[in-house]
Amino acid sequence: MSAKPQHYDVIRKPVITEKATMASEHGAVVFEVAMDAAKPQIKEAVEALFGVKVKAVNTTITKGKTKRFRGVSGKRNDVKKAYVTLEEGNTIDVTTGL
Repeated sequence: MSAKPQHYDVIRKPVITEKATMASEHGAVVFEVAMDAAKPQIKEAVEALFGVKVKAVNTTITKGKTKRFRGVSGKRNDVKKAYVTLEEGNTIDVTTGL
């Protein structure tokens, strides 16, 4: 499989947090993905971009918080994250980039 331009539209960026690091110890990688991306699209994009085999994809949507800045109310954007579990022996180093 070759990487198509729409694969880069599905996967936005890797998420590097403490929770994502703990998930990576169990063979999972966390990505921020497009809100309209489905699990099969995410699986296909990860396999094409990184050349690995995906075992499972779990997604979560985090609702944006309401915040105040200089007295003006605003709202952060909603974010969809994908927890991608890889097959045994496959790894992705998210610190090197695409």
